[in-house]
Amino acid sequence: MEETKYTVEELAPEIDEFLGAVLDAANLDVDYEVVEGSHTHPDFENPEVVVKFSGPDVDMLLANRAELLLALEHVTMEALDLPPSDHSRLCFDANDYRVLRIEELRMSALTAAEQVKSTHRPFRFNPMTSRERRIIHLALRNEPEVRSESFGVGPGRQVVIYPADMPAPPPGAWFPQAPPRGMRRGRRR
Repeated sequence: MEETKYTVEELAPEIDEFLGAVLDAANLDVDYEVVEGSHTHPDFENPEVVVKFSGPDVDMLLANRAELLLALEHVTMEALDLPPSDHSRLCFDANDYRVLRIEELRMSALTAAEQVKSTHRPFRFNPMTSRERRIIHLALRNEPEVRSESFGVGPGRQVVIYPADMPAPPPGAWFPQAPPRGMRRGRRR
């Protein structure tokens, strides 16, 4: 079993110092509480520390698939200088978004796997964060008829589900390079 690396007592003061300033500057009317991680879906996500948000502006944090919540989480981890390998140990949440998103991703992965099994054609998800890609991969780990792989770079990285017996396409086959600068749809400007 993995030993705990982070505690509420250790991280809360640093989180308070950083988030307090950011939330004041952003003029967001939200409160937060730094708590010990709950282990609702330990197979998918098992954080040691959770920052739970509430308040009148919490819907702003959750808009566009929690874009602002996830951005706050990311910049906080950078400000705390947490190594990327430890990013899963801290998570931000509001209105149980994380639990609901894990279940949504898990169900999407299983539905896509059934589609791949029946059509014998790959299925490509839209780009998602490394945490979300990990959930897709873990949801399919017991599906012997399919396999999942991540492709792309940076924020464009996405998961593709293949029939288990189908070889992966060569690198770049599904992810063409951006057109050269000054080119647009094959025409020179």
